[in-house]
Amino acid sequence: MPGPMNELNNESYKYLRSVGNDWQFNVEDVHPKMLQRLYKRFDTFDLDSDGKMMMEEILYWPDRMRQLVNATDEQVEKMREAVHIFFLNKGVDPVKGLTREDWVEANRVFSEAERERERRGEPSMIALLSNAYYDVLDDDGDGTVDIAELKTMMKAFDVSQEAAYTFFEKADTDKSGRLERSELVHLFRKFWMEPYDPQWDGVYGYKY
Repeated sequence: MPGPMNELNNESYKYLRSVGNDWQFNVEDVHPKMLQRLYKRFDTFDLDSDGKMMMEEILYWPDRMRQLVNATDEQVEKMREAVHIFFLNKGVDPVKGLTREDWVEANRVFSEAERERERRGEPSMIALLSNAYYDVLDDDGDGTVDIAELKTMMKAFDVSQEAAYTFFEKADTDKSGRLERSELVHLFRKFWMEPYDPQWDGVYGYKY
């Protein structure tokens, strides 16, 4: 993305400025291990390893869910719409994509925008994404997700299956043995928003 990231070329900055929030990114506020985690995550999405994340690469992930759980066309389309909206607000331009060098700032400003939405009682982009996947994962329709269904999602995102049990334990806050919709949203929120926390090292299964 040419030039500095701002409200003219980034949806989250645009949203923040529209509601009077003047938050600005400072890389010194990001823990070195979080930087490493974010760059590894970028590399997972950058399928052709050209240093640029394109929207068509990201939309590969909903298609993987079709292969893994026999998702219907309607379910896949709902996931694609949610992924498109989510990553548009993450800074991925539909035509130009998002460069690796802008990825960390894009994540941080997105997180601030989500916190602002929460303060204002507005719909969450993370909940939009999480719910689209939840609806597909809950293939038995009982309103919860079990460990096997969660492992399917992790496989779709190229996260190691070994990490699924730790992932599940962290998400299952009421220790019911199954994940309710709100618990998965909470876990997605930690995955995409929270500052560095050493207790989450390795939970997501990325090889770093």
